Amino acid sequence: MKTILVPLGNSDKAINTLQYAVDFASIAAAKIYVIQVYGATKVAGAIKKIDAILEADSKEELNYILSQVDSKNIEIVAKSVKGQITDSISRIAKQLEVDLIIASAKNNSADSSIYLGPITGSIVKKTELPMLVIPKGYKFKPINKVLLGLRSGMLKHAHVLDPLYILKETFKTEISLLHVITPHNTTEDNVLNSEFESVSDKLINSENATVFQGVLEHKIEIKPDIICVIRRKRGFFNRLWAQNSVKKIDFESRVPLLVLKGNQ
Repeated sequence: MKTILVPLGNSDKAINTLQYAVDFASIAAAKIYVIQVYGATKVAGAIKKIDAILEADSKEELNYILSQVDSKNIEIVAKSVKGQITDSISRIAKQLEVDLIIASAKNNSADSSIYLGPITGSIVKKTELPMLVIPKGYKFKPINKVLLGLRSGMLKHAHVLDPLYILKETFKTEISLLHVITPHNTTEDNVLNSEFESVSDKLINSENATVFQGVLEHKIEIKPDIICVIRRKRGFFNRLWAQNSVKKIDFESRVPLLVLKGNQ
């Protein structure tokens, strides 16, 4: 994880999220790219001057956020970008060869029933990069334990688990793999790919209706510093993120959530 991308939203949440990213990067020896995306007007004439105002406001807010963060001598490259946030992030992430996105869970949502706001939810849904979602107000601490919850033991693509190997190498992280057997599992789902066995330090089998229920059942015992899930083309988490926002009643994590992309 040598290159981290941090998309910023509301100033208060952005300061906390960026500080988390800096603290993470200071241990991982990573470089941070920060982007603040602002909208573009689609009208002609003098009203187009609004674009210049929006850009100036965005740069001012970005400078304020940066001034509130202890950079710890980490290299931070920050830029205001015009356009749609998910399109901008996907394009920039590809150009910069980003390894990980770190983003706030709620962004600008004022709805207390929301766990994952529409901006972060849209990024999770539309980008193919590993993403670490930080709860509101969460402060960085050493990543000693990760709980990886999954339903299917199949793994059809290489490098999906690379972020977990990097965590183990960087933070000496212990990974507990929770294999949840649901009523919808096939025989193939119940067989773990050898890569899962290789990356995990502890294996737990559980019978639950969903992966989320399995995670809820075992997280008190494991006390993870990060919960990790794999978003596949089918299953609970794919249905969960069918809409950009995610309500707390459907899913919530009070520790950072690492979302890996299984493309399966």
